[in-house]
Amino acid sequence: MIAGKLILLGVLCLVALWFIVRWWLSSRAAAQRADRPRAEDFAVGFVTNFLDTLGIGSFASTTAYYKIRARMPDERIPGTLNVGHALPIVVQALVYVTIVEVGIATLVAMIVAAVLGAVLGARVVTRLPRRSIQLGMGIALLVAALLFVLANLKLMPGGGSALSLHGGRLVAGTVVNFILGAIMTLGIGLYAPCLILVSLLGMNPRAAFPIMMGSCAFLMPPAGLRFVACDRYSLGAALGLTLGGIPGVLIAAYIVKELPLEWLRWLVVVVVLVASTMMLRSAAREPAVRSAGSPGPES
Repeated sequence: MIAGKLILLGVLCLVALWFIVRWWLSSRAAAQRADRPRAEDFAVGFVTNFLDTLGIGSFASTTAYYKIRARMPDERIPGTLNVGHALPIVVQALVYVTIVEVGIATLVAMIVAAVLGAVLGARVVTRLPRRSIQLGMGIALLVAALLFVLANLKLMPGGGSALSLHGGRLVAGTVVNFILGAIMTLGIGLYAPCLILVSLLGMNPRAAFPIMMGSCAFLMPPAGLRFVACDRYSLGAALGLTLGGIPGVLIAAYIVKELPLEWLRWLVVVVVLVASTMMLRSAAREPAVRSAGSPGPES
């Protein structure tokens, strides 16, 4: 298992390096847009990734903030999340894959499934019109709020003691994680659904951390680069999320380690519900068919 983990961590580092190089080259080519990070982007990156490391998730809260603040056009939010949170989640994965025991076959199978789902999902999302993305994110935020409520009311499945899956349960976990990877590109986040999944399959909930963080760490770089290639993200906001997020991860993982998160989840529920309402109202006002000159992926 140790050798398997070392190989996994090595591959993860190579993926992160590949992502950095590709993103940097793309950013240089797009430098004329003069899109620079704002102070709020660094702060959002720090706070959301700090809480993400402790298990509260970052996608719903980041989406809610950017929608309420109107930081960017709605159709650029999914790409900004997948690009900007990619490197902080790689750091999280390096930490949790190292310190939490989980069967290497289960870990690899579920990670690969999530990556494949995300790559296919990103192909779809980068081609969706604004109204479809607004509807998708509005519904995704409602789902996220429901999951936070279930967690606070202690209605989430308790899980078992297993650290690996076999047979039919491994197949089921792999298939569902593929679906979770696909819908993650729309902004729903993988953490809470993955935690529910492994708990329902009888695994120790703590084993969900390397699975969900490892899945995100491998799937977000390739998915994010698809948004970069189509210019469907905010470069400045994504840089702010990255540069603010990595210190947030390290402080949460090595200094704070644990916090009472129940009251924070209730706060996130309120913010997410407000953002979901705004997103769905925007979708209702958006024409169902976009004109030829409307924003969309470049050919």
